[in-house]
Amino acid sequence: MEAAVASKPVIKVAAICGSLRKASYNRGLIRTALELTKESIAGIQMEYIDISPLPMLDTDLEVDGKFPPAVEAFRQKILESDSILFASPEYNYSLTAPLKNALDWASRPPNVWADKAAAIVSAGGGFGGARSHYHLRQVGVFLDLHFINKPEFYLNAFQPPAKFDSDGNLIDEDSKERMKQVLLSLQAFTLRLQPKN
Repeated sequence: MEAAVASKPVIKVAAICGSLRKASYNRGLIRTALELTKESIAGIQMEYIDISPLPMLDTDLEVDGKFPPAVEAFRQKILESDSILFASPEYNYSLTAPLKNALDWASRPPNVWADKAAAIVSAGGGFGGARSHYHLRQVGVFLDLHFINKPEFYLNAFQPPAKFDSDGNLIDEDSKERMKQVLLSLQAFTLRLQPKN
């Protein structure tokens, strides 16, 4: 069994958080995903990609076919990844402005999102950010992203027992297990989408 797990190809996952706050629960979900890929899931190399340096989308910033340096660096990270993990907070029933900005920059020709597998996780009040998933999926379909169908992961951060500590770190073991299942599904779907060698 261990030999089969060790022989799985490594996939590169870009982890993107739609919240810019350091103690954001959604950023805490990304930290948990990073820990899980290092400690208990073989075959995933995950990197957190910070979207805070991106300027607001303004195509006048594209000069002589080049993007601003922060945008070029971001686009390169997306291009090098096999799949994407989005932690998408819900603002007014939708995704956040920083996340939409990142989606738009990386979709400028040539669209570097195209043909990548993706998964969405979220934490918040009410429905736990679930409504933002629908909007992000709708945008992603246009960008040729391919989202996993199951499991869905949206977490009501305020229902007992406590889900996060004061620094925004996920402390609920059941939620960590649910996150692990999302990552395993993303891994399997990414491998299905890759061309056979």
